[in-house]
Amino acid sequence: MSAPVGVLVMAHGTPGSLEEVEPFYTRIRRGSSPSPEQLDDLVRRYREIGGVSPLTERTRAQVDGLAACLEAGDPGRFTVTYGAKHTEPSVERAAGELSTSGVSAIVGLVLTPHRSSRGSGEYLDRARDAVEAAHPGLPFTRVDQWFDAPGFPELLARRVDAALGAAGPDPAVLFTAHSLPASVRAGGDPYPDQVERSGELVAKAADLDGASVPWRVAWQSAGRTDQEWLGPDLLATLDELAKEGCRSVVVCPVGFVSDHLEILYDLDIEARARAESAGIGFARTESLNDDPEFLAILAGVVRTAARDL
Repeated sequence: MSAPVGVLVMAHGTPGSLEEVEPFYTRIRRGSSPSPEQLDDLVRRYREIGGVSPLTERTRAQVDGLAACLEAGDPGRFTVTYGAKHTEPSVERAAGELSTSGVSAIVGLVLTPHRSSRGSGEYLDRARDAVEAAHPGLPFTRVDQWFDAPGFPELLARRVDAALGAAGPDPAVLFTAHSLPASVRAGGDPYPDQVERSGELVAKAADLDGASVPWRVAWQSAGRTDQEWLGPDLLATLDELAKEGCRSVVVCPVGFVSDHLEILYDLDIEARARAESAGIGFARTESLNDDPEFLAILAGVVRTAARDL
């Protein structure tokens, strides 16, 4: 049997305890320590979702599930490992170990659907450099985006349909993703357009226009800096919908694939409270987590990337 193809799955990472929040926050801020007020606010948010984000557990289940799915379809062809952007095992550590494990090539896959220079691009660049340092010349194939992978918009559309049944009367749908500094748009980053396209694809698959359900894209979880961030902001959009007479809303976070702080606090607590204070019913689509159908779609993405390896 020929040497297997390595699959390096990458994700954000999350602190494992409240004591780890400060160094984690500093890494996210590229070495700039948060102010006491910023740190207190983030610790408060973690406390309100139970003290620790489930992201580590959810990501591990996704990685293990993807590995099982690939093995079931192509026994012995793939070996899967995981690296994190901000925690251990780091992208560099995972990429280096995989490179020297006897694989014939590596596919890099980030657990975020859209391409961005400050998101998936950073993961993939770090992985590429680590592979080259550990095993010069080893082929490294990037999966830059997969928001339009076969079956993915339809999977999200079914979640939108389910949430619409719980939303209340006359619902609108908001597709959300993590905001980035607005300068990325001027720089030609594909991320804003890809998120907009995600909304279009899911809305079409759910036939929202045919059902006369209004929808739009909004941005959430912007950083607490003086920079201008991509908008419109989700919370401001909820206020706007209320003024327009909207009675309920479904939020579909197309930019996220698992439960974590930006879902469990920013949406389930903060956005829900904002909607309810404005008199709007609130529902959110179920997170993908380790849904077997989702993992089968990711396995298809990997197989397509590895087709010529």
